[in-house]
Amino acid sequence: MILSVKIIISFIKNKPFPKKLLVAALSGVVLVFSVYIYETYFFTFSKIDREFSHKGPGPETSPSDEYTANAYYEPYGGAAGGVNVWVEITDHEENNKIQTVYYSDAKKDFSMNWKDEDTLYIQNAEPDYPDSNQNIELEIGKELYHEKGLACKSLLMKDEYETCFQNE
Repeated sequence: MILSVKIIISFIKNKPFPKKLLVAALSGVVLVFSVYIYETYFFTFSKIDREFSHKGPGPETSPSDEYTANAYYEPYGGAAGGVNVWVEITDHEENNKIQTVYYSDAKKDFSMNWKDEDTLYIQNAEPDYPDSNQNIELEIGKELYHEKGLACKSLLMKDEYETCFQNE
């Protein structure tokens, strides 16, 4: 905004163009744009605050004992904030490889159970607000859910799933 005012003044008063201000403004725009691109397209679940997380429901073992699902709660925003929930799957057939398959804002009713060998049903519902429910069935190894869609846009995570779901 300051740059725009200075440019207009330089044209009206026929003063020299403010080159230093232009360089500073363009540098700021490039920096902000770079941070946005990085946050959007290079997302991983490594930014989850595991230090202050709390153990949620689980472990839930799949019928074949191949997978174990664990849920965790992550508080955010202090006293006025909320809680996120994420689900990690441990694959016992692949050296206990851990993969995050679900990440969302936590609702009142949260539970998870196995529908079959590879399908986990996650219930994350708010009884008083049925439009805000984040319930989903996920096929482990092929699907994941991220409420805001950051995992779906990530170039770093695109090889970890076939289908990515987000809250529309």
